Amino acid sequence: MKGKLLFIVGPTASGKSDFAVKASKLLDGEIISADSMQIYKDMNVGTAKILKEEMSGVPHHLIDFVNPKDDFSVAEYRERAVPVIDSLLRRGKIPVICGGTGLYVNAVLYPMNFSDTSKNSELRNTLSEEYDEKGADFMHEKLRLIDPVSAEKIHKNDKKRIIRALEINLSHGKRDENDVKTPCYNAIFVGLSGGTRDKLYERINLRVDKMFDNGLVDEVNKLLKSGVTFENQSMQAIGYKEFKGLFDNTASVDDVKELIKKNTRNYAKRQLTWFRQYDFIKWFDCADETALQYVKDSFSR
Repeated sequence: MKGKLLFIVGPTASGKSDFAVKASKLLDGEIISADSMQIYKDMNVGTAKILKEEMSGVPHHLIDFVNPKDDFSVAEYRERAVPVIDSLLRRGKIPVICGGTGLYVNAVLYPMNFSDTSKNSELRNTLSEEYDEKGADFMHEKLRLIDPVSAEKIHKNDKKRIIRALEINLSHGKRDENDVKTPCYNAIFVGLSGGTRDKLYERINLRVDKMFDNGLVDEVNKLLKSGVTFENQSMQAIGYKEFKGLFDNTASVDDVKELIKKNTRNYAKRQLTWFRQYDFIKWFDCADETALQYVKDSFSR
């Protein structure tokens, strides 16, 4: 095991980004995003991407570097994140991993064998036919039995990603469960819950309202005009996929807004379920002085 890292995790809209900046300034650290949507360029409003002025001079890594037309995997995230972490540790900086994407957090924390994940066209076609024949629920359960970590992340109706995850697992085998139990780093975890469920939902609703006030509709328009489509991986995300109804003339802007709120609330529940499986996370209702003191004490030992 090497180095000491701070992980700041929890559901969307719980205040992780602001707290990460405060913690980084306290520890002389730098932030590495563990958000599977903030990786994309030109997708700022709908991902609630931190603004330059909000960074307060703290360097942020692994945001704004993937073209929205391109796919990006967990394996690729790990390949980029680990060298950044190791470089920061060599320079005496504290890596602060901040985000709510559970698979990204796992990819950093645990050794995983993502080697030889080349495409298997014949298997993929077979899986696609099986999906069409037996349905989303059957295939999602099939993935859950093989790779519960991926199944937790991927929605049952996301046919493309369900099939790709099954293809990787069936072609190259399961991840070693022994590896998953042994962290690569000495990790301090802070979980921000966002308060009570009602309070968190209120924060989510307000955030979505703010996104529309800040030009989310225009952002989606620009993405589509640039050649990004609803078939792209980037547009499968909450905050973007819901706009398909607007452009199909089957939903109004208000319909889209309410659907984003609903889907975001459901996603927040899934995030809390994911992270609460780990008994080593220290939970706080919000990013208050108590949480900051806990961070300070944890790194002064």
